[in-house]
Amino acid sequence: MLTFFRNFFKTKIGLAIALAFLALIGFAFASMDVSSTGAFGGVAGGERVAVVGDEKISTTVLNDGASEALRRARQQNPEATMQTLLANGGLDQVLDGLIDRYVLIAWGEQNDLRSGRNLVNSEIRQLPGARGPSGNFEEAAYQAFLQAQSLTDAQLRQQIRTSLFFRQAVIPAAYGATVPDSIARTYAQTFKERRQGAIAAIPAAAFAPKGNPTDAQLQKFYAENETRFIRPERRTLRYASFGTDALGDSIQPTDAQIREYFTANADEYAARETRSFTQLIVATRQGAEAIAERVRGGQSFAAAAAEAGFRTADLEDQERDTVLEQASASVANAYFSAKEGGLTAPARSPLGWHIARVNDITNVPAQSLASVRDDIVAVLSERNRQRGIAELATTIEDRLLDGASLTALAEELDLNLQTSPAITALGLVYGTEQQAPAQVMATLDFAFEIEEGEPEIAALPDGQNFVVYEVASITPAAAAPLAEVRNSVISEWRRVRGNKGAEAAAARVLARVEKGQSLAEAIAAEDVSIPAPESVNLSREELARLGNARVPAAFALFFAMAEGTTKKLEGSGDQGWYIVQLDDISLGKLEENDPLIGQARTQIAQGWSGEYTEQLLAAMRAEVGVERNSDAIEAVRRQLLGETN
Repeated sequence: MLTFFRNFFKTKIGLAIALAFLALIGFAFASMDVSSTGAFGGVAGGERVAVVGDEKISTTVLNDGASEALRRARQQNPEATMQTLLANGGLDQVLDGLIDRYVLIAWGEQNDLRSGRNLVNSEIRQLPGARGPSGNFEEAAYQAFLQAQSLTDAQLRQQIRTSLFFRQAVIPAAYGATVPDSIARTYAQTFKERRQGAIAAIPAAAFAPKGNPTDAQLQKFYAENETRFIRPERRTLRYASFGTDALGDSIQPTDAQIREYFTANADEYAARETRSFTQLIVATRQGAEAIAERVRGGQSFAAAAAEAGFRTADLEDQERDTVLEQASASVANAYFSAKEGGLTAPARSPLGWHIARVNDITNVPAQSLASVRDDIVAVLSERNRQRGIAELATTIEDRLLDGASLTALAEELDLNLQTSPAITALGLVYGTEQQAPAQVMATLDFAFEIEEGEPEIAALPDGQNFVVYEVASITPAAAAPLAEVRNSVISEWRRVRGNKGAEAAAARVLARVEKGQSLAEAIAAEDVSIPAPESVNLSREELARLGNARVPAAFALFFAMAEGTTKKLEGSGDQGWYIVQLDDISLGKLEENDPLIGQARTQIAQGWSGEYTEQLLAAMRAEVGVERNSDAIEAVRRQLLGETN
């Protein structure tokens, strides 16, 4: 269905289509980053899981697609496992996405849609990751982009071709859906409705067995519900961090380096004079001289300036070069030739005519090398440290690429090699709420992508230190042995049995209501004590005020039912059931120009666009032809779960 298109626009190449309705189909397409190699799958059931037109989808492609789907799922939940992915229909979703992808390509080719090499090349040249510092396409940048995204040129080109077909075939059919005013008004009217009724919760705990199951019951329940007891993948890391200490005495500057730095920065250590001024800038020389004359006659500088309609400004600790840069040579000469407490002669700059009173003169004597040696050593040591640690990190990275072992590197650098406890993808020590060591946390994302014995290097968050590490051992996600989780299995068995009891009670309550009893009476008739139903009096607008909060399932059903009906609803997580009763629906007044009408028109149009897309894909599948190999699909499923074919 829409799986392929929901996910296509979040592939690694980032080919987003800026159209409003695509917000409806923005989920990750798990199969877009796998190659259409057509290689044999090597599992029982045949070499292909489906045939689209004349193209085969091999078991290898489906296997790789499921692995990619799991990788994407782990971006949202680091502890996601293949078992949980497949338990939620993940394999079928991956295959549906692959089929839609192949269908789109086959249909596009049959109908002569454009996706030639030149057009694909044009799209590649527009990728930001394929551009160099000049902003133009560069082959080296493109190859680095492919490597960073774990793609081949062929895979990327296939993704771009699919995008081109989508833009040519699907967007024109789905974009711009319009909604009649009558439908928009009717839909908007529903936002004004108020509903009254009641909701009763039937908790599973009220019906849970008190005693323990028999061994046979427990074993059967465990076998049927293994996915409830999956332990997350955990990894043990060997690691060693290093920083300035690994550089030893190499960061200390030599006497020659110190003298060279002192000579190169001689101006900084030379004798200098700084002055502080009270300054005034006026438009004309005559104006400046008139103010200077009043100051010489005994008036204060500030008063003379104010009388002429100006305000003075103070300048602190100014050097000649600073005044020269900010004003002019004549101003600098005037300011630095006057005596302390004296008034400068008017001097011109691009800003106007300057006069100033010299408030203070400070003479800073020249500094000798001996007096500033410690400061220079600190500057050069830090410079050498930064350069040295960067060069060391680069050297280690090169050594790792050449095949050096982590143990050998640790011995060469005299690093303390440590082994972490078993860590989950969430960064927790397995079986506890304790967080992994800080050095391990810095490696976490990539550490769960690599294989055992592949040493890597990573920068720590402070940017000053690094860690070299490798995965020492991997314990795959798997169901825990019954003996180790017996108590948890018993608790789960009770909850599931209790939920079945709650389901039966919900059916009895519903039957009583249908025979004429009130919901409260039907609940009270149960032998087990159940909370009385709660009255509900709520409008859609009040419900909408929840914003992004998740609407409880019982309330969602309450606003989807017909007036005068009662329904049962299963809660989440085997926690119980609900009985939802809707007694009355009343409609509020909708003004002629109510903004809800426009919102309704937009929402319906988006839904219609999605429906057009789905219908178009269905027509494409029918025209191209799709066959599935259920035996091969099941074989891939068993292989992914590690079961024997």
